Formats: sequence, structure tokens, C-alpha cells
Amino acid sequence: MHESRSRFLVGAMVVGAAFAVTVSSGCARLSTDTALAGTSVTSAGLAAVVSKAASHAPARSGDERGARVQRAEKGSRSLGSSFDPDTPVDQLLGEGDRPLAGNGLCPPDMASIDDRFCVDRFEASLVEILPSGEERPWAHYMPVEGHVVRAVSERGAMPQGYISEKQAKEACGRSGKRLCRAAEWKTACRGPEQKRFGYSDQLEAGRCNDHGRAPLGELMSTLGGASKAGNMYTWDKMNHPMLNQVDGTLAPTGAHEGCTNGYGVYDMVGNLHEWVDDASGVFQGGYYLDIHQNGDGCGYRTDAHNTSYHDYSTGFRCCADVAQ
Repeated sequence: MHESRSRFLVGAMVVGAAFAVTVSSGCARLSTDTALAGTSVTSAGLAAVVSKAASHAPARSGDERGARVQRAEKGSRSLGSSFDPDTPVDQLLGEGDRPLAGNGLCPPDMASIDDRFCVDRFEASLVEILPSGEERPWAHYMPVEGHVVRAVSERGAMPQGYISEKQAKEACGRSGKRLCRAAEWKTACRGPEQKRFGYSDQLEAGRCNDHGRAPLGELMSTLGGASKAGNMYTWDKMNHPMLNQVDGTLAPTGAHEGCTNGYGVYDMVGNLHEWVDDASGVFQGGYYLDIHQNGDGCGYRTDAHNTSYHDYSTGFRCCADVAQ
């Protein structure tokens, strides 16, 4: 039992080191019209933004990641025949790999939900995995089509929008985790006392990032107003990189310190919608413009899109099974 828990925790840590118009549910009618009124985001333009973002962040070498794996394997082998099955799990791990106090059987970047399952403390940001095996931070305002990315849960990061349920599941899997099931997500959001907004049954202004600006209005202004911008609810415009860079919209993870509960999870209400594992396509929790239209706070649920849909408001976090 103890040996299997050790393998789980070491493995998890090695793999996962990583217009005044309010749009209904953060996403509007999906249109096949992808024209951007002469200012569409071309593939070359998107690539340029990605390249620029990547150039400002150091890559993580494959050698570094390999060394971490070797250290973990060496530690596991060093137990040898002297392994004492009564040794506490946290004494078998390096200091950086130990669960936080009271964290049960979950890795440090995850919260234990009554030792039933683990959930990321923060909304997911991403790192890109290059063909060489190197990793580099991914720009949070860029869709991920054509790139290999994995999920990271850390405080102070800009969480990833512009991602579909399918892509979110893949990103969690590459970090040794999985997308949360709907019931798991809601349980974690409501906290140990099962409150409507996690922190309370009553909404408290400013507690979470749920009263932000409408970025589509900013985009319309940039494109020359309604007469020139045309239909704002096209795929390109709903995924425009500018949207989550507008001041007063998306916030870094954990920036709203009161937006938490007794489990120690943050931003489950507001900031970004969060995909859950549902074949019909479901995201929960609301985002920085709306936490009421499809249910209040932790009860917010949208099921109007398929699993390949994404826009600026759609994010996620990962879950995992506890060690057995």
C-alpha cells in the first residue's frame, strides 16, 4: 500500500511539474463566417505572436526533465530490500515531492477533496512541449491547435482560455492527470461546507473575478466600430488574442485571495469557465463577466457547445485519483 502511494506521488510530481454587450455564457452564437473585416488573425500573425511570447521565456530542457526522472527512479531503487512498509509516505519522498500538511494523498499542486479525489488548486496555465522534448511557457491568449501542450497549476499565472474540452483533456493527461468530472468539480467548488459560491451562500462583491469588462466592446472599437467590425460573434473574433489581454478582464490565478474555500482551491467561481469531462460538452463556474446567467456561482453550468468548441472565456483545471 505505502509503496504504491509513493510511486503515485513521485510519478505525479515528475509528470505534472507543470460594446457594453455581455455575451451569454461567455460564448455567443457560433458562426461559420470567419472574416474579420479586413483585419483577420491570419496563421502567420498567430505564429508571430506565439514566437514573440516564446522568445521572452527560457525553455526547459529535456535533459532537466530527464534528470528529474532519473532522480525519482534512483530514489525508488534506493529503497531496495530495506524498504519498511510501515514507513510514512512523506518520509519516502524528497522534500519537494511531499504532500502539503493535511493534503492527504494528493500532490502539492492539488487539493485533497476529503481524500476522495484530487483537484488542481488553480486554473490551468500551459507549457508547450517541443519536438526536442524541451518545454516553454505558452501564451495564455493563443488557441492551441497544432501544438502539444500540458497543464500546469500554479499561483500567479495567467490561466489558459481559448481551449476546448477535448484539448483540455489532452493537456491534463500529459501531466498525469485528467479532466474533472462534473460532480467532482461542483463538490470542490462548493467547499467542505457546500456553499453556493464556495466562500459563502451569499455573493460578496469583489471576492472573485466576476465583474470584469466586456472585451468584445474593446475589439469592436479597435476594428473601427460596429459599422466596420460587422458580426462580432464569429469564430475568429470570439478567439481573438486581444480579448483576454484587455485590462479588467482575465486575472492571474490566485489574485483574488478571497475566492477560495476550505479545500484551498481558487477561482472556481468567475475568471474563466472551466470545462468538465462530459461527452455533451459542459463548462461550469462562470467567468469574469457572468456567474449567474446559467446558475449561481458553483451551480453555473453551460451545455450549449460540443467538445471541440472554444472561445476566449473557456478554461479548465485538472483532477486526479487519490493514491491507493
